[in-house]
Amino acid sequence: MKKIAVITGASSGMGREFVKTLNTYDKYDEIWAIARRKDRLEELKSTAPFPVRAIPMDLTDPDLPALYQALLDELGADERIALLVNASGFGKFEAVMDVPLEENLNMVDLNCKALMTLCQLSVPYMCTGAQIVNMASVAAFQPIPYINIYAATKAFVLSYSRALNRELKGEDIHVMAVCPFWTKTEFFNRAITNPDKQIVKKYAAMYNPEDIVRRAFRDLKRGKDVSMYGFVARGQKLLVKLLPHSFVMDTWMRQQDLDN
Repeated sequence: MKKIAVITGASSGMGREFVKTLNTYDKYDEIWAIARRKDRLEELKSTAPFPVRAIPMDLTDPDLPALYQALLDELGADERIALLVNASGFGKFEAVMDVPLEENLNMVDLNCKALMTLCQLSVPYMCTGAQIVNMASVAAFQPIPYINIYAATKAFVLSYSRALNRELKGEDIHVMAVCPFWTKTEFFNRAITNPDKQIVKKYAAMYNPEDIVRRAFRDLKRGKDVSMYGFVARGQKLLVKLLPHSFVMDTWMRQQDLDN
């Protein structure tokens, strides 16, 4: 049987790191690298450890279910998806009312609807022992003013992934959510609307995507349903679980000087 790894957001950040280091986890016959930027995807062919099929695709396209289904229909009888990594997504550091509604809806489409679409359509084409990795965030554990929509979408991803893992247990398909803290990627290029008036001014820690992905592969092998890297990330998760969310939001607002 030929094993396929499908990775979205493959043109940069965490998605790209998953592609580049996939051989440290397992062996695959082909990688389906999905993102909007075709040139970036083509570049992966010279650095990826396995053959890459570059698939330029906008995951917020209303026709996504039909487009992705058409790709799945091309799979031969001896080809199955062994790994799906949903790493596409974006956020905005801005008050909800200051972001155009179209962009907020687009964030929900990409972070939630596209992820759910790829999961639901991929499962029937997965092999026994297949795995799904969905990128959530530490932001999933708390409401965050001025990163409101992003945090809410990641809360959906976390909850959806953990419950889906239970539902697919009988089919021997494992689902894991990855919840990184601040990470050095191109995420900030889109998140920061006005560099001269930044919403987020203080970062408790900033991690490298290599560390997040390496930990994700390790946790995937251990059968975990949530992967987190770093003492600060795990500490914050514990604190926001114990403390009232109203207090957590007040603390966040003070840290970022957003009360003024």
